[in-house]
Order: sequence, then C-alpha cells, then structure tokens
Amino acid sequence: MPDDGAVVTAGPLTPPPDSAGTGADTRAFQHTVAEDVQGMVLAALVASLGLAVFAQGGIMIGGMAGVSFLLHYALGWNFGIVFVLVNLPFYWIAVRRMGWEFTIKTFLAVGATGLLTDLLPRWVGWAYMSPAFAAIVGGVLSGLGILFFIRHRASLGGVGILAVYLQRSRGISAGKVQLVFDALLMAIALTVLSPAKVMYSTLGAVVLSLLLMFNHRPNRYMGV
Repeated sequence: MPDDGAVVTAGPLTPPPDSAGTGADTRAFQHTVAEDVQGMVLAALVASLGLAVFAQGGIMIGGMAGVSFLLHYALGWNFGIVFVLVNLPFYWIAVRRMGWEFTIKTFLAVGATGLLTDLLPRWVGWAYMSPAFAAIVGGVLSGLGILFFIRHRASLGGVGILAVYLQRSRGISAGKVQLVFDALLMAIALTVLSPAKVMYSTLGAVVLSLLLMFNHRPNRYMGV
C-alpha cells in the first residue's frame, strides 16, 4: 500500500509569507503530544474500519495488508497478528531512513490497526457486504486512515517503506516498486480467491491509490 516519505508538518497547511522557512514556521508546524495521540487514534479507527469492510466483502488490498489478507483467507491465520509480523522486516529500513519517531509511531499504528480490524466484527454486525461496495468504501476509508497517519508522521508500514528506500538509494521509482509488488500479489491471489474477487480487490487498491494521489500533495500539506 503507498504510505511512506520523510518529513511531516502540522498546523496550518500553508504558512503565512512572513514566516515561511523561519524558526517560527517550524514551530507552527509541530504537533503537540495531545494532537498526535488523538490523530493516531482517529487514524487507527478509520483505517481499521476500511480493512474490516474489505474483510467482510471477502476481498483484499495491496501491500503488506494484502499479504496478511491472503494468508488469512488461505490458512485461516489471524489478520491482526499476521499484519504485525509481516511488517517487522521493514522497521530497520524505517529507522535508518526516517528515524525513530516515525518508526515507533508506525509500529504502534500497525499494531492498533491490526487489533481493531480483528475486533470490529465483534462489535459491529454485518448483514451483507457486496464486494463492489467493499472495494470502493474500504478503499476510501483505508486511504483516509493512511492520510491521517501521514499527517502525524506515521504510516501503515509495508512495501512503501522499502519502495522509498530504493528510490532514494538506487534511483528506482517508488511508484513502480509498489505497482510491481501489488500486481504480483494480485496474480498470486488468483490461487486463493475467485477472479471476480481479485478484480474487486484491484478496484479497492486503485481507489485507495487515487485518494492518496489527489489528497497527499505538498501544496496542501507535507507528509512523511
């Protein structure tokens, strides 16, 4: 899934001209601890609701969340636990490239989102969820959750961290790395899910990517 970068700001989206690039501008773009806590909690709630919608529709998404869904569907493994475990190898890259603050927040974000995704079906009764609805609404909600995490210098981990690392160290396009990974994942998914559900899963991944593309832009705010 697309969730990485290097610098996050807070506060006003566009600083006033007389403060841009100054120490006052830097201070204006810092979150307080309380702002970070409420932002991370909100992000985890929204992202987990999106992933729970995907699960109820019997579809998946790209990135390591998609890997976790695939293992959940194929082997019956707990999604939340798998989601935490498959992200572990990426944290050493995050520490080296994005620092401890980003890495710790991302670890907490992944853990909280995975736990809530597992718990939500116990709290909410789903009568019916069509795969098409799950793809669109799940993609939107998951994308919004990622945006909220980005706003508070965190992410949902995964291949996006590796993609940014390869772009910075090797000059390989992060977008292409993510695209190739997700395409391979969807191809593998055909061995577990029906072609129709893989198609809807691809739609969900596209919806999420479009939401990030339109909303995660430097002229609106800077993310990680």
